[in-house]
Amino acid sequence: MIMIDVQSILKQLTIEEKAALCIGSGPWTTFNIGRPEVPAITLADGPHGLRRSRDIDASFCQSLPATCFPTASCLASTWDRNLLYTMGKALAEEAIAQDVDLLLGPGVNMKRSPLGGRNFEYFSEDPYLAGEMAIGMANGIQEKGVGATIKHFAANSQEFKRYLLNSEIDERTLREIYLPAFEMAIKKAKPWAVMSAYNKVNGVACAENTELLSILRDEWGFDGLVMSDWAAVHNLVKAIGAGLDLEMHGPQLVDMHALVDAVRSGALDEKVLDRSVSRILSTIHKASKTPKGGSFDIESHHDLAGRIAGEGMVLLKNNGVLPLKDHGRIAVIGLSAIHPYFQGGGASRVNPTKVAIPLDELRRQAPGTRFMYADGYTNDGEFRQDMIDEATGIAQSAEAAILFIALPPLTESEGYDRADIDLPRQQVALIRSVTAVQPNTVIVLNNGAPVAMGEWIGDTAAVLEAWMMGQAGGKAIADILYGHVNPSGKLAETFPLKLSDTPAYLNWPSKANIDTSTVRYGEGLFIGYRYYDATDTPVLFPFGHGLSYTTFSYSNPRTTASRFKDADGTTVTVDVTNTGKVAGKEIVQVYVHDQKSSLIRPPKELKGFVKVELHPGETKTVSIPLDYRSFAYYHPSYKRWVTEDGDFDILIGASSADIRQHITVHLQSGSKLRNHLNHNSTVREWLEDSRARVILEPIILGIIGRMCTMAGSADSKNGAMNMTGDIMDAPLFVVFNYFERSIPMLPEKMMHYLIGKVNE
Repeated sequence: MIMIDVQSILKQLTIEEKAALCIGSGPWTTFNIGRPEVPAITLADGPHGLRRSRDIDASFCQSLPATCFPTASCLASTWDRNLLYTMGKALAEEAIAQDVDLLLGPGVNMKRSPLGGRNFEYFSEDPYLAGEMAIGMANGIQEKGVGATIKHFAANSQEFKRYLLNSEIDERTLREIYLPAFEMAIKKAKPWAVMSAYNKVNGVACAENTELLSILRDEWGFDGLVMSDWAAVHNLVKAIGAGLDLEMHGPQLVDMHALVDAVRSGALDEKVLDRSVSRILSTIHKASKTPKGGSFDIESHHDLAGRIAGEGMVLLKNNGVLPLKDHGRIAVIGLSAIHPYFQGGGASRVNPTKVAIPLDELRRQAPGTRFMYADGYTNDGEFRQDMIDEATGIAQSAEAAILFIALPPLTESEGYDRADIDLPRQQVALIRSVTAVQPNTVIVLNNGAPVAMGEWIGDTAAVLEAWMMGQAGGKAIADILYGHVNPSGKLAETFPLKLSDTPAYLNWPSKANIDTSTVRYGEGLFIGYRYYDATDTPVLFPFGHGLSYTTFSYSNPRTTASRFKDADGTTVTVDVTNTGKVAGKEIVQVYVHDQKSSLIRPPKELKGFVKVELHPGETKTVSIPLDYRSFAYYHPSYKRWVTEDGDFDILIGASSADIRQHITVHLQSGSKLRNHLNHNSTVREWLEDSRARVILEPIILGIIGRMCTMAGSADSKNGAMNMTGDIMDAPLFVVFNYFERSIPMLPEKMMHYLIGKVNE
């Protein structure tokens, strides 16, 4: 193990050596500056499996074999922090065996639309769930002495023109939706590194965005390494000045020389460069503490991948056909039954150590059953009626059919977004033809994000969302279909009925607006279930939905305090009972609804959850703590998170649409808010301040009374009263100027007097 004295080495380095350390020496390593006490470290992709290139100097070549775990859409559907922690440790073991110091994952960006090309790499549409999953995985990775990298910071919600696209987001939306998962991971997992995104946020590239990096470092206290995504730096001097440390990949000799010249000319303070270099040296020091080499247990990691896949698969529909009984003949249809679709395209693509084939696994589960197979479709998009006819024929002669449906390869990939959420025309026609002759048809879906099902789901007996399930997912499917595993996954994202129902539909960047490089996040806070709740838009399957082979009841909800101070929070407790005949796991979800707030808030927001395992008839009590942030929102006027006195509904449910119990509590706010009232503030805003209201309310009531008196007739009085709303929402100076005679002093003096009162 090499011991690095950061400050001592920093003093010895030349400006050229410092600049070299801030740029990668190739696709996967930091620069070796020729000093034995400062070794290069190796990085590798790792959101759901290690992609360690055989040639460390090559960007894209076949990687060393590693376990391909399920992708993030499946991982998040486990709702299991501990399971992701275990997976993180396994990833670290493989990194150590393959001489990798820093893993590039997990990714915590929000799923703004089901079209996002990298949605399979991201956890959820909900920041709290995404943050909790990231904490579990990052802690597991780092417990073994390998670094985790939280990415892509920030608002990397689409792949379209990703190197140039400007994400235009208002401050409150950024703070409440697109930053919290990062914040949670930074504060609770303390990752070694954060990766900045390709895109711009509000006009400034993420790698050189002073506002974003200031939030990260100054507000959240992150003192680790900030690296760029590969080729995401536009101006390295600006980026280092903003708080970036490492430009990847490299070598970028032009940037290196520009950095040296900037320091020598005084354009960049050498102390700023030293700050970045010291963070790089600290990361190298941490990495050097973990000896590398050896091997990992291929079989146990494969089994773990299968267990995770089984926990993350979601049973969307079941009319009782599952689990499968002792059928004599079952039709297995679909190319993905023999060529499983278990990961997406792009930099996260893993070279698996082995792959479980779904059809083979079904045969192992039921050796006495005759499984009849037909491809049903090709992966080239060609429409083949003869393949549909063949599949329909064997389905009709069987007692049940299992239809494996998967999007064509590379439909979901880094680098581009999906064009729609539809299945290929061949697969839709196949499903409709098979279900028309076989009522016991089970659909198994392999995809990384929602697909439309409206044309065919009504005729199916069951639908299992198996996601991009990783290399062992074939066994997990068989285990669930035959009841050896009771499905317990729940959706980490909403499945819409159709694309036009989705929140970002009118603001999604595409080739239709190719002349613009800005995407406006016009839906604001209302992504995912927040939008569907607020607009009462029906969905195919709600956030948090997932069926089981057993049933659960919720009873005796309570909180540790029904009235409490925001800083103290409260803990929600509920009894959960397995009311069915088999053991199973339930995910208890807690949402919070603010009954009244000064600024608009979503109808409810996820603030806690727990996964609990229960035997038939067993009852367990689960407790979920709610803290300050569970009740707060970000107020852009005050530039901070605030709470307000009032009642909140605590909603306890099995999904966002299946609320089983609720409790109303009263929160006492400790937020001491100074009003930002001025000449342009409305009458309504002034009256909400208790100090101003004492003086102002009699004046406003007098103005309204005068209006009604002057109106005379009943119709005129009604019109005058309707004008009250206009007065309440008008700037105070306008009202004062119109009704000058009703003011006890000159309007200008009254304004100054009121401003002074609220700022005492």
